[in-house]
Amino acid sequence: MKANIVFLDSQTLGECDLSVFESLGNFTHYPVTSPNEVIERAKEAQIVLTNKVVLDSQILENLPNLKLICIVATGMNNVDLECAKAKGIAVKNVAGYSTNAVAQHTLMLALSFLGNLPYYERYCKNGEWVKSQTFTHIKDPLLELDCLQWGIIGLGSIGNRVAKLASAFGAKVSYFSTSGKNSNATYPQKSLEEILSTSDVISIHAPLNSATKNLLNSGNLKLLKKHAILLNMGRGGIVNEEDIAKELESRELYFGADVLENEPMKPNHPLLNPKIAHKILLTPHIAWAYDKARVRLIEGVVANIKSFGI
Repeated sequence: MKANIVFLDSQTLGECDLSVFESLGNFTHYPVTSPNEVIERAKEAQIVLTNKVVLDSQILENLPNLKLICIVATGMNNVDLECAKAKGIAVKNVAGYSTNAVAQHTLMLALSFLGNLPYYERYCKNGEWVKSQTFTHIKDPLLELDCLQWGIIGLGSIGNRVAKLASAFGAKVSYFSTSGKNSNATYPQKSLEEILSTSDVISIHAPLNSATKNLLNSGNLKLLKKHAILLNMGRGGIVNEEDIAKELESRELYFGADVLENEPMKPNHPLLNPKIAHKILLTPHIAWAYDKARVRLIEGVVANIKSFGI
């Protein structure tokens, strides 16, 4: 007898071929699922796929047929893992699929800031180049990455990949270990304060936990160098968003992020302040979602289902 497989938020994968799941069981997918729809949609399922739909204890207690939860992501904070374990429900995620994608996205944001790309793109498309008296238009520094100091907060697999890419451009890479357990002989290890005060570019690739919540805040953001570039590619909540917005308003800094503490972005968010718009690059949590990364993610979910053997 084929298992019933339900994907609760398939829209989070964008345009993807999900037909492979049809060969594994009776497959149903919903673009989005609200909290009050989860039980009704998943009550007959032996396998539930979720990217960000929350499966808390109240929901799990009302899914008597559930045997396996496949998280279509790496982070597992949307599932009550203790309740799942107590009920004998296996929970599997997919790790490592997005390393190259997130690293590439990180470099894209950094290079966009270093080349002042948003300004020059607007300059050309607004018709200003048409009015130029010379063949070129140079405004503000255009910085080569070569020999700049690049500080990495969280030197896991993604941080390591970013370090290699930045080094290929000639950047001088150092890192801060948020856990205190990482000891990498390839790059100098520094304190957080030293990373913040000496780096031209700082990229965050750490998980959100008790040690990293509000890690960067009004108390230490003041250490950032003038014209420093801060990139949060880890998790929302590591950088206090109100504090960085205030810092951006008061001096010359640049902030890029693919993640926010609350997603989707809330109305009247401090980073929507038009006074600091030219200092910010935001993307809507897409660094993980490059083409090959999503293929690897789906392959990982399929492997998790097959290995479970329902």
